[in-house]
Amino acid sequence: MSDEIVSAITKPKGRKSLFHFTRVRNLPAMAHLDALLSSYRINREAASGERRPQAVEVQYEAYPITLNAHLKIADIVIDMSTTQEQFRAYLNRHVFLWPTLRDCRKMMETYARREPDESFAVLEMNAYALLSGHRAAVKLSKYDSGSSPRFPAACTYKKSPDMFLPLDRFKQVSNHTVPAKVSEIHEVLVEDQVTGITRLLQTIWIDRREAAPLCWRDKARALSELRDLETGGRD
Repeated sequence: MSDEIVSAITKPKGRKSLFHFTRVRNLPAMAHLDALLSSYRINREAASGERRPQAVEVQYEAYPITLNAHLKIADIVIDMSTTQEQFRAYLNRHVFLWPTLRDCRKMMETYARREPDESFAVLEMNAYALLSGHRAAVKLSKYDSGSSPRFPAACTYKKSPDMFLPLDRFKQVSNHTVPAKVSEIHEVLVEDQVTGITRLLQTIWIDRREAAPLCWRDKARALSELRDLETGGRD
């Protein structure tokens, strides 16, 4: 059944890849580990349920890794079944991927405004292979889980772990909180880590090719080209 689900999710032309948005400074650690790690796996203390009001640099196997800040989310958006701390702790145990260029571009634009002096990159990976290889750890979301709605009182859903649908339950659960069809999937989470990313990597989108790890440099393309591709309708 999982193979059928993965095939259905990756069948649309604009959903052949999964995108991971990151900081250029984190690339050496990713290439060395050949993996994307959750915040919790990298540093349990820094990835507790406490809110990180700003980005934090930690060490993992002698490599510096910057963990992103948590946006401040209004209490009214959090479901009564959980707390802010519990929700953040849940997010910290996952790696986040974007299933379309449109979704990825929203993240790119948000961080470009928030941190204009920071350098970012996007890893584009084979969606079918990644989902198939991590199927037991994959969860699907209808919403950007870490976002802070501009108008909290008007938000049509509540944030909690229940908003994440295990891959093998896709199309088996029907409610407004989880995606019921492929076009409603706007975020993909993988619990703990994504392994074997060099094998999965199709393109690394980065402003300066020489800033890409040597082992990935032959797959480097300009980040500006990714924005042009999105405009051309690859979403």
